[in-house]
Amino acid sequence: MDAGQSAQSRGRHRILIVDDHPLVRAGIKALIDDEPDLLVCGETGSIHDTLGLVRDDTPDIVIVDLSLPDGNGLELVKRLAGAPGLVGILVCSMHEESLFAQRALAAGATGYLDKHAAATQVVGAIRVILSGRIYLSERMTELMLERLSAKQPPLAGAASIHDLSDRELEVFCLLGQCLSASQIAARLHLSVKTVEAHRAKIKRKLNLASGAELTRCAVQWALEAGQEDRRE
Repeated sequence: MDAGQSAQSRGRHRILIVDDHPLVRAGIKALIDDEPDLLVCGETGSIHDTLGLVRDDTPDIVIVDLSLPDGNGLELVKRLAGAPGLVGILVCSMHEESLFAQRALAAGATGYLDKHAAATQVVGAIRVILSGRIYLSERMTELMLERLSAKQPPLAGAASIHDLSDRELEVFCLLGQCLSASQIAARLHLSVKTVEAHRAKIKRKLNLASGAELTRCAVQWALEAGQEDRRE
């Protein structure tokens, strides 16, 4: 960074954008750089580059997508949580908020933003996190409060997608896109055998009788999640 750039960025909160779509990064960058006290200090589409940029560019906030070509965004959040000087991590994703927001917070994120809402809410979300608070949509905040205040626990043995591990949920989402085991393995950088093991565990947790039933369940869930996104 030259002297002019250093003077220009002095006093501005530094934001790193991690998303594998250049157009998405450009759109978020334009919104952030339009704010006098905010500055995008870097952008990347890979986990590998993110770790180096966090070390070298010392951002205050990292905006992270969950779908990255070289790994799992939730695992990246876990690796970034607690990094020296990092104020917060904002997950900005297309994934179903009701399933992934709580997981993102558990991994160490300080906010979750539906990518559909980024154009109008990303700057506000950043400011909430900079103030030391957690950012969630109003709908997700209400949903989490309802879960916490539920008077009755779920029935023993009740099948729920929420019971899946982070990796199992990731596999389930890809099954909902009608990807084969080999395609999922390539996408997640896993062996086919490992993917098949995850499928078996998912089938057992959801009390499904066959692989075909698992695929139908995953596709139906993906369709319903897409319809919910369009209604919002």
